[in-house]
Amino acid sequence: MRVAMYYNNRDVRIEDLPEPKISDTELLVKVKASGICGSDVLEWYRVKKAPLVLGHEIAGEIAKIGKDVKGFQIGDRVFVSHHVPCNTCYYCLNGNHTVCETLHTTNYYPGGFAEYIRVPSINVERGVFLLPDEISFEEGTFVEPLACVLRGQRMINIKPGQSILILGGGISGLLHLLAARAQGAGRIIVTDISEYRLKMAKSLGADSVINAKEDVTVMLRKANHNRLSDQVIICTGATSAFMQSLQCVERAGTILCFAATLPGVTLPVPVNDFWRNSVKIMHSYGAAPVDITQAIELLRAKVVEVKKLITHSLELAEAAKGFQLAAEAKECVKVILKP
Repeated sequence: MRVAMYYNNRDVRIEDLPEPKISDTELLVKVKASGICGSDVLEWYRVKKAPLVLGHEIAGEIAKIGKDVKGFQIGDRVFVSHHVPCNTCYYCLNGNHTVCETLHTTNYYPGGFAEYIRVPSINVERGVFLLPDEISFEEGTFVEPLACVLRGQRMINIKPGQSILILGGGISGLLHLLAARAQGAGRIIVTDISEYRLKMAKSLGADSVINAKEDVTVMLRKANHNRLSDQVIICTGATSAFMQSLQCVERAGTILCFAATLPGVTLPVPVNDFWRNSVKIMHSYGAAPVDITQAIELLRAKVVEVKKLITHSLELAEAAKGFQLAAEAKECVKVILKP
């Protein structure tokens, strides 16, 4: 079978691997669509494990079923979660599934940028979700990133009417915009250095957009009735955005670090001011099964409409082009590969 083998952001090759063989407790899934995630082009993070087949935002059809697998049929349309929790450890039992050791050590083989993936038994049990007919395969690639967004927003407990500042208008920032709007948020403001992304954010319902090169704090007050933001969601790894967040959060507000900085970066948090003003800083990584279930339902019901986010839909043979588009992040939001 063909795979897109990642060596670095500028070197992604179409290679051949044997079609995976499955055991009696596993599934073979034919990948119909696979999204390129921002983390796939996070080169400092990925290149140390190269060469490898990336891809964790997939939708496909079940091609083969192990004889001991129950509940599925050949031809079923599915979303498959690459990481699954154990559901029994201390962290899972306390609702912190994404720090579960099992979640961090599970995956399907060889990766989503392949014609077929082998789904291990633990993923079959806890990470295979039927895809409703209302969700196309391309829309199905948004299940995982939307689930991550929903978990983050669940953690900071967005309330109707609250103002939201989203720092970074890439795919995660735009999904946060759509999800926050669906939850009845008040004014939503998006920042970015790309005029293309700012225009996209405005078209998707942002009340205001701000070029991140401007004085964001001043512009935020102008856009938000002279207030800072109740919720600040960081969706870019730029250190400048993390610094901006510290100046943009309202009293009793929350900063959500949805993105991560480069390794070793530290922030000068004004602890005394945040203590006095009850400001919280939180982090969110990944998604739990409950978030995946919710994401599927929101996509099925078109409560969150993602078609407009798909800017490029390419064949697997064009994987190198797809990675280049995603890494350069110019006039591009979401790139989907179709094996």
